[in-house]
Amino acid sequence: MTSISHHILLNASSGAALKTGVRPEQIVQRFLDSGYTVSIDADTSRPFAQRLQTARTSPAAVLVAAGGDGTATALAQVAVETGRALAVLPLGTANLLGRDLGLPLSLDDWFSQLPLMTPRQIDVGEVNARIFLHKVVIGAVPGIAAMREQIRGETALGATLAFLSHAIRRLSRLRRFAVEISNGGEHPHIERVQSIAVANNDYDEGPGKIFSRSRLDAGTLSLYLIRHLSLGDALRLALRMLVGTWKADDVVEVENVRAVVMRTRQRRLRAMVDGEVEFLTTPLRFQVRPLALTVLAPPPAVAEVPEAAAAAEGV
Repeated sequence: MTSISHHILLNASSGAALKTGVRPEQIVQRFLDSGYTVSIDADTSRPFAQRLQTARTSPAAVLVAAGGDGTATALAQVAVETGRALAVLPLGTANLLGRDLGLPLSLDDWFSQLPLMTPRQIDVGEVNARIFLHKVVIGAVPGIAAMREQIRGETALGATLAFLSHAIRRLSRLRRFAVEISNGGEHPHIERVQSIAVANNDYDEGPGKIFSRSRLDAGTLSLYLIRHLSLGDALRLALRMLVGTWKADDVVEVENVRAVVMRTRQRRLRAMVDGEVEFLTTPLRFQVRPLALTVLAPPPAVAEVPEAAAAAEGV
């Protein structure tokens, strides 16, 4: 079997990595057992920017993001800029990209599928020249997410109750802010909103499909505006997400675009970028880069063609 060199960036503080206690030597051995040669960076004492630079200068043909969505996004930036493939070993809490790609979420299943994974081209979103793979959210959500990060890894009931209390207080005190939105050739218009999300490709609807995407290569961004969201609205919207009818809710406005510019009075906005909270400098310039990233993933399931099925049944 021809070995392929992989460089692994391990985020040992990501959700599933903390929960399972997976060790770097375990991951390396699993790759070796599968017939691959690897290098691994598990040194959390080094600044993350330095670790990304190590990945950038690595001779590996494949970069492996062993962590959550934030780790995958950061390493995807390097993969796109250096023209290499990205493999995602989902060790995060949500693992949204891994789920969209149909990746197994257990280590045993992931490594059993590794030899079968093939290159696949997917879109990336970009905000101010920074790549995102899932979504960018501004408004109340980043503040709630920041609190979640503070209690990550804590299992005490008190920490969970403190987070829920914080989330409810944030939702009950939401304030609207003004944002000027310019979409393509249209004249800019000003909206007063409580939250805005820009997603790389559109979210699906259907029972249990919460923040999931069946298409990662449609070449569009989806703009979600929420002008007013009370606590009751939030609870109703959460229920409609579970049953798969949330896009029809009055509090959500959806628009598909290829590029959009947002301006506010604030010079910097706190945003959640693929699960990580950070500050972005305004104006926010979003665009989609179609098929810019190569990922390794199981081949997509081939849907049965109705005509072929009918022929097989002799209809």
